[in-house]
Order: sequence, then structure tokens, then C-alpha cells
Amino acid sequence: MTRSSKLVSLLAFGCGLAACALLLQAQGNPDRPPWAQTGGTKPNDQELPQARGTIKVNVNLVNVLVSVLDEHNRPAPDLTLDAFQVSEEGVEQKIDIFETETNLPLDLALMVDTSLSARKELSFERDAASHFIKQVLRPGDSLGVFYFDETVTQSAAYSDNVALLQEKVRHIPEGAGTSLYDAIVLASDSLRKRPPDRRRVIIMITDGGETTSHYDFEAARKATVKNEVLLYTILVRPVKNENGRNTAGEHALQTITDSTGGAMFFPNLPQDFSAIFDRIDQELRTQYRLGYYPNPRGPANSYRTIQVKVPSGYSARFRTMYWTGKQ
Repeated sequence: MTRSSKLVSLLAFGCGLAACALLLQAQGNPDRPPWAQTGGTKPNDQELPQARGTIKVNVNLVNVLVSVLDEHNRPAPDLTLDAFQVSEEGVEQKIDIFETETNLPLDLALMVDTSLSARKELSFERDAASHFIKQVLRPGDSLGVFYFDETVTQSAAYSDNVALLQEKVRHIPEGAGTSLYDAIVLASDSLRKRPPDRRRVIIMITDGGETTSHYDFEAARKATVKNEVLLYTILVRPVKNENGRNTAGEHALQTITDSTGGAMFFPNLPQDFSAIFDRIDQELRTQYRLGYYPNPRGPANSYRTIQVKVPSGYSARFRTMYWTGKQ
């Protein structure tokens, strides 16, 4: 064998080792394609996804869920595309996706504050939440039950088993401190792990008295924005006079709730809980979905502000920002 032919053989041998190494690496990667899994076989060329005409989705699409109310503060479900105008950082955007009464299924995290200060209304909260579970869940939806004091506990995994979920809500125990920000972060994270192409909603019942969280306000807000979570807050005020309570947690909750496009409710009587849950259910069933591809695109890992305008006589709630992530 000549010197040049030996060199060619060595190069071929080295490339073979590199290919084997890449295959072994793929087999240890949970994201590997099916043909690279242990025991799998590579399909013929005509079976590759590209050959089947797979449509590549532009991951830059920004989805905005919009709740529109009329002059009587009732959901307005009959608007058309030309009633909406979307801007990002002050620049008007072309609406590429428009759905009335969006059919995207729901994943809901029901978060109940069991701290000492919220304990007085706990029995009413349990009853109203139990009714809400039966009312809101439809085929394809799921709900998880959480409660929090100084810790956050998930008492029921996400499911559509109404009877089981109601049973878990009725047996939520009493607690002590309030880890408000921890509850928001952990609920947002649990929703992020749900399947894609679903609406992510946190419904939080709390007195707003943050005392024991490890996370802070900015971490909680960022968790909801990055994970595209809609937050509805039902704020129970044990003391009605602002001079008699710590309002810092309330103001923080209002800011986070507004940034997600959710709503904040203030029950005056225990009997108000049922009406509030009815209102949330009605809103979730009459939301518009707007989608656009940002032009121009914002820089990586930054907040971008959103503005949605509707005709005079209507008001709209929507997430006011999103996180661009890596690019």
C-alpha cells in the first residue's frame, strides 16, 4: 500500500469513529430522532419528515389572548378582525391569526392560600372552587389543585377528573405563612411542562400578604411572562381598611395580574366567590386569540411591550409584554 492510500484509509477510519460517536451521543439524548434510539432503525429516505412535506412553524409567532368587555362590563364575543389593532413597542403589527372564542384547550392551576390571615374565608373558598371545577372543565381541559402557606403543595395532578379534583379542594388543610411569589413561580413552571398549544391559566385565591417566599417579585413576574400564563387573582381582604394591613403584596399582585392580561377581583362577602368564578369561566370561553410575527424583531432575552386597541365603547385586557428568549 502506498503512503497516500494509507493516509486515505486512516482518514476513512477516523470518520467512521466520529460517526459512531455521534450516533452514541444521539442515543443518550432524550431529544434524539426515532431512528437514533436504542434498538431503532433508520427509515428510508422517503420516510424522513422533510420528504413528507412537514410544515415548519415560525417560532417567532406571538400569541395574544384578549378579553373584551362592552360598556356594561360584559364579555363581547362578536367582534371581527378589523376591530383590533396590535402594536409592539409602538409599531403596528399585521395580525396573522384571528380566532373568536378560541378553541385552544385550558390548563388551569388553582392556587388556594391557606395562611392564617386567609383562613376565615377558607370554607367558602373550598365550596366556590369545587363548583367552579365542575363548571369550567370541558373535554380536553385539565386542572391541577395547589395550596400554599409557607410552602407550596400540589394536592392533585392535572386532570379532568371532576370528582377527584373536588375532593382534593374540599380537604385543603389550614396553614401559617404566605409564600405568594413562590406559588406564582411554581404554578407557572408546572404549566410550562404541560403540552404545547394550550392556554395556561393560574387562578389564585389569596389575601396578598407575602411573608415567606424564597423568590421575589421580579422572579414571579418573569415566570408568568416567559411561560405565557394568564393570572386571575381573587384577593380576600381580612381587613378592609388599607391602614390596617400590608398592601405591598396586593400592589405586586395587581402589577403581575395586569401584565398577563388577567383580572383581579375583590370579594366583599363570602357569597361573592361563586359570582367571581362564574365571571372567570365566562371570560375564558369568550376570549379572542390574535397572533402576529413581530416586525421588527426585538433583541434576544428582553421584554417587549404589546398594545391592543379596540373600538370606542369597548375595553380590552391582554398581556402587556412578552419575553423574546434566545434567538
